[in-house]
Amino acid sequence: MNFMDKSTFSTASGRNYQYVVLQVTLKEKLVGTGSGNLKSLERVINDQAKKGYRLHTITTTSADSKGLMDGDRIQATLVFEKLE
Repeated sequence: MNFMDKSTFSTASGRNYQYVVLQVTLKEKLVGTGSGNLKSLERVINDQAKKGYRLHTITTTSADSKGLMDGDRIQATLVFEKLE
């Protein structure tokens, strides 16, 4: 994925860093509550686990809708720590 695209995520941590910080943009469902793409978040966490990292911290911020038929967005910032 292109990390420059504001609605995707970075694929960092291939360089044996002690900590890796990634951001994932989650789109809220137009109707109801909850995220429409939690699988993206799950994939990021599992990809880092395969590389030997564990999720250390997660924070979220919310942004208003970008259009008439677009749900709100949540920006999740995840900090992963390398397992020894």
